[in-house]
Amino acid sequence: MYNVWMLSDCTIMRNLLIYILLALMPIGAMAQNDNQIAEKISRNSSQLQTLECDFVQTKYLKILNNKMVSRGKMYYQQPDKLRWEYQSPYSYILIMNQNKVLIKNNTRTDVIDINQNKMFKEIGRLMMNSIVGGFLNDQHSFDISITLSDGIYIATLLPLNREMKQMWTKLVLYFDPISLGVTQVEMHEKTGDYTVIELLNSVTNQSITPKTFELD
Repeated sequence: MYNVWMLSDCTIMRNLLIYILLALMPIGAMAQNDNQIAEKISRNSSQLQTLECDFVQTKYLKILNNKMVSRGKMYYQQPDKLRWEYQSPYSYILIMNQNKVLIKNNTRTDVIDINQNKMFKEIGRLMMNSIVGGFLNDQHSFDISITLSDGIYIATLLPLNREMKQMWTKLVLYFDPISLGVTQVEMHEKTGDYTVIELLNSVTNQSITPKTFELD
């Protein structure tokens, strides 16, 4: 039963990559559809120094007509520190700190130099570009549109490049209309499976203890 619940390292890293790419990125590409909303979201993102929240991740499996729910905590600190920690129903921690990545589960701990690993280096590149605005001029990754539904800003991203299309048919982000922070991310796969990550109890721009990001 534990193996059914336990996500593979690849799946976890893919979810983290998308979260880093989307939840922290200035939404400049959306300006084509709604300049005012895009400007508000981008301005809010540029003011983000730290973020701490709970998350609930639900993966819906089409072939099994079932879903898997996991919960945990996320911590982020500008410009290059992230802790993504699954706490239930299993324990799994990923920490990104500058050019190092720590992965820890119940049985092993690995520390990886992203400069020596292509996959992790790409994740690091995406994270840095997200935070400093490197995606503002990127018109090749997604076709982005914004709608307003029941007071919630919803951004739909349709992948354009081949690599993204092989993994997802679309990505959907939900923004709180007051804080303009991401409250939910949906990732729809070609198989019909999809994952929903809800971000709860968010606290921004508060001090986070350095130990949170230590690679011990």
